[in-house]
Amino acid sequence: MMGVSSVKEDVKAVIVVGFAGLVSGACSMAIGEFVSVCTQRDVEIAQMKREKRKGSSKSDENDEKLPNPVQAALASALAFAIGAVVPLLAAAFIRQHKVRMAVVVALASVALVVFGVAGALLGGTPMVKSSARVLVGGWMAMGTTFGLTKLIGSDHGMPF
Repeated sequence: MMGVSSVKEDVKAVIVVGFAGLVSGACSMAIGEFVSVCTQRDVEIAQMKREKRKGSSKSDENDEKLPNPVQAALASALAFAIGAVVPLLAAAFIRQHKVRMAVVVALASVALVVFGVAGALLGGTPMVKSSARVLVGGWMAMGTTFGLTKLIGSDHGMPF
């Protein structure tokens, strides 16, 4: 949304891109999480088999703790979609271009902090450090997308 906003003021274009980003981002996160957790699960199963061959009783305890790739993929997709819908809704109701961009950045920033805090609480990690990392990462992504699209859109006469 920030990229398209850098070269086009039309609210419809921003909403279409925001929705496409929500769907594609949620799918990408889900697929990435699924592949990652499947790999983690395979490694853990192989480790349990090695322990079983050695006669260790730990392998029986780990059967119940194996990660679920489908559950992880759904959780990741849902988290991404919830985070993406916040700026999308903001953009849908604000017609003035510069105000819309400022509100999208502000609301996305609040959502990033909330996700950082939630992740810290769930993971038992320092809240300020976790939320700052998520916030700065989000700002970097928004700034990079905005800047690169502006650069490409203005220098090369792209029809955005």
